[in-house]
Amino acid sequence: MEIDAEMRRMIAVSVGAVVVFIALLVAIGIQYTDGHDLSSVGAYYFVAAIGLFVALMAAAGVLLDREE
Repeated sequence: MEIDAEMRRMIAVSVGAVVVFIALLVAIGIQYTDGHDLSSVGAYYFVAAIGLFVALMAAAGVLLDREE
């Protein structure tokens, strides 16, 4: 099965967004934890990061769909 350039670009954008999301969650976890407890501000940032990820994936999907 051959993967064309368009599919490789879609995969790269998706994997890149997931890597950024995981890095953001790790950074929030490192910054806003005390031992094993997440602070309330850190919890809000986690929720914001999830919302940002959903918006980022939606925007990437729309942009990649329009290029076809």
